[in-house]
Amino acid sequence: MKNYGSPQMHTAEHILNQTMVRMFDCGRSFSSHIEKKKSKCDYHFHRDLTEDEKIEIEKRVNEIIKKDLPVSEGFLPFEKASHIYNLKRLPGGKKDTVRIVKIGDYDSCPCIGEHVPSTGTIGTFKITTSSYNDGVLRVRFKVFSEHNKKD
Repeated sequence: MKNYGSPQMHTAEHILNQTMVRMFDCGRSFSSHIEKKKSKCDYHFHRDLTEDEKIEIEKRVNEIIKKDLPVSEGFLPFEKASHIYNLKRLPGGKKDTVRIVKIGDYDSCPCIGEHVPSTGTIGTFKITTSSYNDGVLRVRFKVFSEHNKKD
């Protein structure tokens, strides 16, 4: 399992990705950098986000977090997973099985990273900035624990 430094931040990335897919019918991020203090996701997109859109994304992500959905894993044979999911970002090429991480009934995707047991342990999601350059929308975000809003 890959250690991204923060299971909370990594699980929030999954929720952000699914929220972007649902709101904008865009694909999941094609590149991401997940750290404990701040993270970013890059999307193929056609413009920057408006302030209202950033507020709506935060609202939707935080609603999923507050639902305290279970985060679970399962495994699929590679061939079956390749017909359901984009496996291009998985490291190591073709394997016999693919690990699928599910966040309640909100999201499922192939992943090798660590996650929280339920979304209620993530904290509060906040977009810090976004930018657009040459067909790429970059969304930078943080997660604040409930007991310390300065994390």
